[in-house]
Amino acid sequence: MAGLQYDISGIGNGTGKALLALLPEIADRAADTEKARRLPADLAEKMAAAGAFNLSKPTSLGGLQLPPLEFMQLIATMAEADASAGWCAMIAVTSTLGAAYMDEASAKDIFGPDDVITGGVFAPMGKAEDMGDHYLLSGQWQWGSGSANCSWLGGGAMIFKDGALQKFENGAPYHRMLFFPVSEVSFIDSWHVSGMKGTGSGDFSVENIKVPKGRSVSFVGDRPRDSGALYKFPLFGLLALGVSSVALGNARAALEEIKQVAINKKTPGGGRSMAQRATVQADIARATAQLRGAFSFLEDAVEKAWQEAQGNGNISPNARGDLRLACAHATEASAEVCKTAYTLGGGAAVYSGSSLQRRFRDAHVATQHIATAPAVFELAGRVLLEQPVDMAML
Repeated sequence: MAGLQYDISGIGNGTGKALLALLPEIADRAADTEKARRLPADLAEKMAAAGAFNLSKPTSLGGLQLPPLEFMQLIATMAEADASAGWCAMIAVTSTLGAAYMDEASAKDIFGPDDVITGGVFAPMGKAEDMGDHYLLSGQWQWGSGSANCSWLGGGAMIFKDGALQKFENGAPYHRMLFFPVSEVSFIDSWHVSGMKGTGSGDFSVENIKVPKGRSVSFVGDRPRDSGALYKFPLFGLLALGVSSVALGNARAALEEIKQVAINKKTPGGGRSMAQRATVQADIARATAQLRGAFSFLEDAVEKAWQEAQGNGNISPNARGDLRLACAHATEASAEVCKTAYTLGGGAAVYSGSSLQRRFRDAHVATQHIATAPAVFELAGRVLLEQPVDMAML
């Protein structure tokens, strides 16, 4: 692999160093990961042993509870090796945020083991009937990234009591994320897609399973039990940061690859390298500026929100809006950089064996995630223009 964007060797009590050692294997197996349409189980186990899935888990459970900027650096670095691997790590890491909201016993049951892999889908695609001390849950969830390697999964669900949909105080439908062991899950082979093929993001479902109430959280209505600054950081901002970190790492790898191609590939009939062509020089320069700018804007937005989280924990609307804007911009800019790299790759890039076309496809799937989709620009714009905004979703 070419030189990385970040030096992660000192992050996370050995986790960064362990992941550095694993990156060549992740990169070498990227094509096989895509072909399998999931992260291979043995590779997931190696990533778990390195601590890749513990980045945001509370230290009280043996996790690293890293600052968001270090989380970003590690996820982006894994995505430089392979976007699908970085994506699976990002989903697993963000799912551990639930541990900060649960009572200690429930959190330990689910998230306690050092090598546990968890995942899930926040979107409330399930239905949970309140039965007193537990919920009776049924549902089917899409985009279950990395779920085949998980021991526990979470699924968002609308909460009903005596058949009636419950509501938050503001009148919005009441929903929670419920966690359950994979032994109770049915997996559906639905992940036939254009990009991020190796994430194994197929559907999963459960039917009439009992979930103790202690194994559920409301990221909107509950307060975290853990008082750490990480859990005061905007939850949806952290999810968006994970998506954009994958996108940035993926784009940087594509840009580094096409630079090497340009330096070494000769122009047909001319004898010159691509790097000597003015149009190629201009395209590479613009893409480099675009990507570096996206990295810098995101780092700045993360740092500002983190400073407020470490203060009184009340993250301002401007800091939240800038964070979401920077994430959406980074994801969109990354897709443009990957398009440039793919286009410069010429005819060779269209073959399935080319990593440039995989990077291109992966980049354009990342732009579809709800946390960084084009609609986020409207959300950020409302903040910039001092218009009313639902802070719970910001």
